[in-house]
Amino acid sequence: MYNWSTDEERLKKNPEKYAIWRLEQMVNFGIGSSKIKEADLKRYWDRIEIDESRRKFLAILLHK
Repeated sequence: MYNWSTDEERLKKNPEKYAIWRLEQMVNFGIGSSKIKEADLKRYWDRIEIDESRRKFLAILLHK
């Protein structure tokens, strides 16, 4: 995944913040070809900032 507007090297110094940022990017913008890990999504669910309609859709998929 490549994001030109973020200093990923600096962000990687804090693994938790990097994981949250990366999840937000993947959900909101679909950056990259890798799939979102369900475990990571559940782990950071309360801390990621995503669109409300996407949150509702993902909640349905996660809790079926």
